[in-house]
Parts: sequence; C-alpha cells; structure tokens
Amino acid sequence: MVAERASAQIVHKPWGSADLRPWSSAGRDNAPIGEIWFQRINASAPTPALLLKLLFTTQPLSIQVHPGDTFAQSLGLANGKTEAWYILSASAGAEVAIGLKCPLSAVELRAAIVDGSIPGMMQWHAVHEGEVCFVPAGTIHAIGAGIVLAEIQQHSNATFRIFDYERNRELDIDNAIAVADTMPAKLLPAPEMLNNGRTVLLANRHFVLEKLNLLPDSRWALNAGSEAWMLVVEGNARVGVIDASKGDAVFMQAERFDINVGHDGLRGLLAYPESEPNRGLLKELSDANITVMTSAFRGSLPKQDFLENAHKRPGA
Repeated sequence: MVAERASAQIVHKPWGSADLRPWSSAGRDNAPIGEIWFQRINASAPTPALLLKLLFTTQPLSIQVHPGDTFAQSLGLANGKTEAWYILSASAGAEVAIGLKCPLSAVELRAAIVDGSIPGMMQWHAVHEGEVCFVPAGTIHAIGAGIVLAEIQQHSNATFRIFDYERNRELDIDNAIAVADTMPAKLLPAPEMLNNGRTVLLANRHFVLEKLNLLPDSRWALNAGSEAWMLVVEGNARVGVIDASKGDAVFMQAERFDINVGHDGLRGLLAYPESEPNRGLLKELSDANITVMTSAFRGSLPKQDFLENAHKRPGA
C-alpha cells in the first residue's frame, strides 16, 4: 500500500564515470561511480523481489556469471540472479557480450579463463539506444565501455567474476564453472505490444520488463500487485502524489495509483515480478471513465463499482 520515489544509492566502481548527467547530479567529487541502486526509502521495509539499477561504464566491466536459485541457496543466499539490460545510451562501437560463440566443456572453459583467452570466446555485439538484453542466471556475460543502461534483476548480488582486465580483484573460477551455461545465448522473442502505451520487452519466470510510451496529458491507472517499479527515461508524470521526471524511479505496491502524464509525454520502463505480462496492470483512462467517476461522486454507483472504476481525482 505504497507509492514512493526510490532513494538512489551510489556505488563506486573502477570502471565508472564521474559525470552521470542527465540521469543524476551525483559524481561531483570525481570518484568514478559505476552504479545507482534504487532502494526503498524505509531501510527496514521488506526486501523487494527485484532490484533496479543504472550502470555507467567508461571501461569494460569484468566477465562474470551469476548463479541460479538452487546453487545460490546452497551457499546460504536467498536466491540467484537473472537480469535484463535496457540500453539508455551507447557510444559508437560500444559492445556487450552475452554467452559464448560455441559450446565449451568445463575443462576448456577453465583453460580459457586461466590463460586469459576467454574474452575472445565471448559472443560480443555492438549495442544501441533502446536495445534490450536478457541475461539468465548461468550466462557468461560482460558489458563494455561507453554505455549507460538500466538493469532489472532478481534482488541479489551473487556474482562470480572470471576475468577482470588486470584490476587485481578476486576471481571465483570454481563457482563460475559450476554454474556456467557454456552454450551460445538464445535469441529473444520479438517485443509484444499490449496497448498503445505498453510494449513487453521480455518475460521470464522471475520478472516482466515493459517499455512505456505514454502520450502527453494522458491519464492511466496502475493496479500494483505485490510490487512494480517504474523508471522515467524521458518526460514526466505524477504518479499518485509523486512528481517523477527523467532518471527518477518509483516503487509501487498493493494499491491502485493514478498516473497523470505531463505535457511532454513519458517514455519509461515498467518491471514487476510475474512470469507473464499482466494486461490489467496499467490501463489508460478514457473520457468514459471520467463520466463513470462523476456519476460515482453523485451516488449513482454502489461503493464497489466506484472502487473498480475510480480514476483521476481533482487535484491528484
């Protein structure tokens, strides 16, 4: 029963950037910031199922792999880590790697890690703004330099690093080999448009990621279930009582919220921990809805109908 602007936790990384504009004003001390983690305002609130991040790269990240739920739980962790990336910007020639070019045995994978040839065995490709990448647990992956991306993931920091470009950080080769899927990555299904404002980018058993393109001055109702995250990429909107603009993230839970889009429209991302797209999660409010609400205020609808058809309140 909450809608709140997520707090932004700054995470310094050697491959990060000192200038996060236009996404954040952080970074004035010139220490490289690699990530922004969006968190619940109340630190004692239950841990969400999902974690939303922004990543800023000026150098390549390590090559790494994340465990699935079963392996993570064998180590005493709550769950594994499946993630997805949405590319917000990319310099010319910027690349990511997802999976291997060809299958490797465990012995071959270990040899490639030890002798440093593993980068050349990765499936690298250039990325561009608006691209989505899916990284299931067990997928060996890496992010190159010159990229700003939004990441949605299971709430976990379980990472096994296998190659780090001589940064002298600890590697975890044995666990990485134990969880790695050494087959080439699978292609993503084509995006699915749900309505004129929502497009499903991907759906897996851990979460659904949607792209939002809401028209200027449009009004929407979001029926948040257990959890929903919205990141504003362009434009602005009033979400419940929160004014959100570019770079802001909003956490919503267990309630219905009005979304009143500003004059410039809104482009953004919406993520929630379900295995299939929730078609009823976000619906546009039409003039017919307004008529229903007006009638409800006049007492012509019973209370239950009013609750089911409620929409924008004056001054909301």
